[in-house]
Amino acid sequence: MATNHEFIAFLHEVFESFGPIQAQRMFGGYGIYHDGLMFGLVVAHQLYLKTDAVNRADFEDLGLGAFTYEMKGKPVQLSYHQAPEALFDERHLAARWARRSWDAALRAQAVKAQQAERAKSRQRTRSGVVSGH
Repeated sequence: MATNHEFIAFLHEVFESFGPIQAQRMFGGYGIYHDGLMFGLVVAHQLYLKTDAVNRADFEDLGLGAFTYEMKGKPVQLSYHQAPEALFDERHLAARWARRSWDAALRAQAVKAQQAERAKSRQRTRSGVVSGH
């Protein structure tokens, strides 16, 4: 079995048609980033890709499971699903799957930004500061 370093180096090759990636150690695995945005997760030599309501069915239709871990005795499912094995051999597929997952990460980032803006607006309203007054 390849070492973590070898597997991450291999992923750079796999995603070369998609664009440059960076790997960052986290929680016993690695986050896989493109342009500063995490779209993949590597745990125990398994690649998981970011999913949301738009692309989740693509993974589920192939029987690819979500990354799940246990917290306080209960399973916690993240919005990352196993990557299809075919992408490791076919760079055009790797680029397509990576793009879909990166797009899901972009959508999640946009939602978080909207939520943060709403929270700031509520905080300003509560503290008596109202825009335009």
